[in-house]
Amino acid sequence: MKTPRVVVIGAGMAGLTAALDLARQGAAVTVLESAAAPGGKMRDVAVGSARVDAGPTIFTMRWVFDKLFADADTTLADHLTLHPAGILARHAWSESEQLDLFADPARTEDAIGTLAGAVEARGYRAFREDSRHIYETLERTFIAAPRPSAPSLVRSIASQGLGGLWNIRPFESMWTALSRHFRDPRLRQLFGRYATYCGSSPYLAPATLMLVAHVEQEGVWLVEGGMHRVAQALAALATARGASFRYDAPVAEICVATGRIAGVRLQSGERIDADAVVVNADAAALAAGMFGRAVMQAVPPPSGQRSLSAVTWAMVAEADGFPLVRHTVFFSRDYKAEFDAIARGSLPSEPTIYICAQDRTDLGAAMGSPERLLCLINAPATGDRHTLSQTEITACADRVFTQLRRYGLHLRPMAAEATSPAGFNRLFPATGGALYGQATHGPMASFSRPGSETKIPGLYLAGGSVHPGPGVPMAALSGRLAAARLLADLASTRPSRMVATRGGTSMR
Repeated sequence: MKTPRVVVIGAGMAGLTAALDLARQGAAVTVLESAAAPGGKMRDVAVGSARVDAGPTIFTMRWVFDKLFADADTTLADHLTLHPAGILARHAWSESEQLDLFADPARTEDAIGTLAGAVEARGYRAFREDSRHIYETLERTFIAAPRPSAPSLVRSIASQGLGGLWNIRPFESMWTALSRHFRDPRLRQLFGRYATYCGSSPYLAPATLMLVAHVEQEGVWLVEGGMHRVAQALAALATARGASFRYDAPVAEICVATGRIAGVRLQSGERIDADAVVVNADAAALAAGMFGRAVMQAVPPPSGQRSLSAVTWAMVAEADGFPLVRHTVFFSRDYKAEFDAIARGSLPSEPTIYICAQDRTDLGAAMGSPERLLCLINAPATGDRHTLSQTEITACADRVFTQLRRYGLHLRPMAAEATSPAGFNRLFPATGGALYGQATHGPMASFSRPGSETKIPGLYLAGGSVHPGPGVPMAALSGRLAAARLLADLASTRPSRMVATRGGTSMR
């Protein structure tokens, strides 16, 4: 039988998982990546003589990757070394107000009691149960489903009764729900930050996103060698299973003939024929015509608000004073003002600051000095309309470093690479620098994300802008969903040795 030819555009997390699943099941897979290395948003950058992770820094839902590697007849441990984090993150509101979230929830409960009292510790216990119920309700009915609609989701959880529907809390804002669990505004701020993991505001996101707390409670892992190693390992495994990777190979056009996918044309002019194409790019890029007019109508243009962007500094620096651990968050004094500024399209004057100290364990010990740090603040996704000048970026950095000194942290950068929303828009076109697709604001936002299928036969979508949403494990699942749908469609239209069942995306 003729071997199906599949082109995967983009070697981000979803493109890598799709390529691996397709190649191991017999497709002739060519991955085309415009950058010089795999990873997409999971990138590292050169800072002086060092390489600094400049994308996602949290590895969760390990079971997604355990299953992915097992389906490829190997194990995750054969390719990556992971260490469980004992401290999930350290949080600070001032030099004297600090709180660690631990892998052990009993330790977290004690720490909350010490910071804010016994009532708040009991509130944390109830919050943790709430987040667990939400996650368990949606794990199979939404996250693993190809693209559930609101009615299909209701039908899926009907067996759990009205309690199951209530558990997912779609009509209540995250901030409102947190206000019932916690009286202390610091704790509302801390747990509200989970909305930003999906690029959203805790004041507008549904309480459903509290499930992120349960995801972290199930395990945060430190990847030896950095998060970019995950992308490298997946690219190597996909290659070993038969996929071909071409870097520095931007795609100019997706070609359509007789109503279905026919191949792609590179910016160099080269044509590559294909029976199917998986696009691991923001869905907005298709609607904006960045892959040609023939596929502009494949998905509807984005209708929701863009998610958050960021200003980041990947740096090699000396750090002293505040006891950094691998993941540390320094909260602003006025959280609402921060998100109001972003909603107006402005950088917040006093942002919440996240630092990933990549040479530290969760116990805080740095492996030498200077050390590698990624410093990040949230920003509006306006990079296609406004480019921050170097003067503006320098002024922003000065404000951030001055603010950090208020918490007792003194940074002395030896070298740094800044990325603004305009920079992210150049890396990920048609997004304005939005890092998570559309924001998850309101009860129906999750259903507005496209699924893997499109209106054009042979064209599939994958990535954080499509179902089931943003984040490393979700993007990985989206790639698997796209591969499974593609294989099923090919199997239904031609005799083939392709197998569309083994692997899949079943949960655990």
